[in-house]
Amino acid sequence: MKALAEVRYRLEHGKNPELISAPEEADLLIDALLTGPSRENLAQIHSLDRDLLPSGYPDHELLVGVDKEQQVGILAFMDEYGNFVTLGSPEKDGELAYFIQGHMTEFPAHSEIPIALVRQALREFIASAGKRPECVEWQEY
Repeated sequence: MKALAEVRYRLEHGKNPELISAPEEADLLIDALLTGPSRENLAQIHSLDRDLLPSGYPDHELLVGVDKEQQVGILAFMDEYGNFVTLGSPEKDGELAYFIQGHMTEFPAHSEIPIALVRQALREFIASAGKRPECVEWQEY
């Protein structure tokens, strides 16, 4: 089966990313983030169906994070049209911190969404060949 996306979230994924071959495998990634170490709760995902830039780097990036205690998550998407982060509930104030391979990444307040929406958006990203998911609301980042 052809790989559709590559994922990095654990230290060992630096040069050896995990591969996702079907939209249904998005749930496996979310489950791994939910049950894994709290310092590895954010994943970087690139679709393998999109062209690379002349530099050899992907022209896009999706970050997917989960907070297992609160059962919420976050998405950030970057491409030639800009940087976006999910628009969530206004109930939480202050910066939000998630960790990829042990490194902290901060996100703006009001950007966490329910885990079910995180799962749906990741499946959509994979099925759409790397387009920004439309099932969630976005704000400029």
